[in-house]
Amino acid sequence: MLARNTYTAGFFIAASLMQTEAGLAQTPHAEVGVGAQYDTTHVYVAPDKVDAFVTSFLGTFGGTSTKQVVATVTPTPSSTTSQLLQTPVGTVSLFGFKTPIPYPFGAERTGYLVTDLDKAVVAARAVGASVVVETFPDPIGRDAVIQWPGGINMQLYWHITKPDYAALDKVPENRVYVSPDAVDKFVKAFLTFSDGKVVSDDKKASGIEIGRPNDTFHRLRIESVFGKMTVLATDGYLPYPYGHETTGYEVSDLAATLDKAKANGATVLVDPHTSDRGKAAMVEFPGGYVAEIHSLSSQ
Repeated sequence: MLARNTYTAGFFIAASLMQTEAGLAQTPHAEVGVGAQYDTTHVYVAPDKVDAFVTSFLGTFGGTSTKQVVATVTPTPSSTTSQLLQTPVGTVSLFGFKTPIPYPFGAERTGYLVTDLDKAVVAARAVGASVVVETFPDPIGRDAVIQWPGGINMQLYWHITKPDYAALDKVPENRVYVSPDAVDKFVKAFLTFSDGKVVSDDKKASGIEIGRPNDTFHRLRIESVFGKMTVLATDGYLPYPYGHETTGYEVSDLAATLDKAKANGATVLVDPHTSDRGKAAMVEFPGGYVAEIHSLSSQ
């Protein structure tokens, strides 16, 4: 479900799908990811805010946009503007729906390109994910929406014409908030699906990272073919805007980036503060999209 081109979707025959399911039932960890440059954050803004968001986001991070199109990108009737913003620090699939947004679209946080959608769906199911939108054709390929333990929705997509994007200068992080009840199930399921690894696991991370400097919480960081992920297991007592951001963007110079953001119409919601790895801030772009932006102390 992205503005990726204008081809017509194809379908796989039933026998092939049965073979796929049988094979993946035995190896649900089979790698189906492509690369972090093909992961997109899904951003939904009102149609009259689309251009302002594009100007602000690209003015802050650099990069380019594909041509804006109007398309139906859901399995039920709808109409949206759609375009892909490609920056050196992360990619956005931008939607400005002209019609009401069909449920459950708008709740999925990211789109992951996979090598084989049917295999990816079977693999996700095998590790405990639910398929909340069954596979469906879009103008350029096929899609599905899955939900991980803990209620985290993500979209998987496949292209008829294989895309070829340059590697990112800096890989963004998917920021996932889950309850302590669900964190172990979520992490186990996602690690198996992505063949990823936990690179840090801090059960007493500083609460300053969630706007509560006097408290601690459980934070894990994961890396896989899909890129980086930060998992924040909290009690849900989150001051605004924490929990509204879905992506954290790494930059070389946080102060300079925030100056660009403000000059391009964005609002700094949380001023820079020191975390375990460097400096971080929270920013809201025109249209309401909230992002975490950080720089590493080693830079």
